[in-house]
Amino acid sequence: MAGPQKSSSVYGSDCMLQESKLPGLKKIMNRRNRMNGLTLLDRMPDCSVQAAFFDPQYRGILDRMKYGNEGVSRGRLRSGMEQMSADTVREFLGEMGRVLVPSGTLFLWIDKFHLVDGISGWIEGTCLNAVDMITWDKQRMGMGYRTRRCSEHMVVLQKSPKRAKNVWRDHGIPDVWPEKVEGRNHTHAKPVRLQARLIECVTTGRGAVLDPAAGGYSVLESCKRTGRNFIGCDLR
Repeated sequence: MAGPQKSSSVYGSDCMLQESKLPGLKKIMNRRNRMNGLTLLDRMPDCSVQAAFFDPQYRGILDRMKYGNEGVSRGRLRSGMEQMSADTVREFLGEMGRVLVPSGTLFLWIDKFHLVDGISGWIEGTCLNAVDMITWDKQRMGMGYRTRRCSEHMVVLQKSPKRAKNVWRDHGIPDVWPEKVEGRNHTHAKPVRLQARLIECVTTGRGAVLDPAAGGYSVLESCKRTGRNFIGCDLR
């Protein structure tokens, strides 16, 4: 009987299917799990997922602005969410880099303040490299003391070695993506169609997609649409 194949790259012909590398986690795959994301990552083996999404619960805009709606409705939910420190974000990114296969992709959501301030401190010392950025046009007007927020940003990070050929397979994705989220079930709801397109672009077969801070579980829905395996969790 042949032994397991070597996992040299998510895109190599000898890539092991990720389901076989996660036997201890099959019971929590493709479902909503309530746990700390770092606890989940600690249980995961090296080089076991093809792609990952991360929406850190930092509060970059709330730390700089007081809109006056922190006590009501969605404003209360937004301001009440537990904040991640910069050290915690770095710990998440380091662990996510570890569990990604070589040349795997991590999609990191950031707000405009972190876009301006930079995220180099978050990924310094990890195996992750910034290779691109996508702006999500939310098709709705948000808040702002000067310009009104209508977009969010996603930094595309790739685990070493950096590769584009045969890794990023969909060259029709624009760097500004318009998508209105309907029926918002979470204060930080994300665009399912964009995430599904990205998942299909950088993953193959039934490979696992990770989201250790899943929020409204839009990545789970995107995985269902694309036939990929989801593994993720949230504190709530």
